[in-house]
Amino acid sequence: MSNERTTVSQPSEQAIALFLQENDADKLTDILVEALYEAFRILDEEIRPETLH
Repeated sequence: MSNERTTVSQPSEQAIALFLQENDADKLTDILVEALYEAFRILDEEIRPETLH
């Protein structure tokens, strides 16, 4: 396993305000799905046993 941590950035207040102003639910869904895939990728890397050659 790697001790390297991936930094996930929080959305800026400006980005949140823009989203609320535009009220674009499809864009929010895309962002949430992408974040979920990234979370699963990180979990997969953490639980996958290392291969020894």
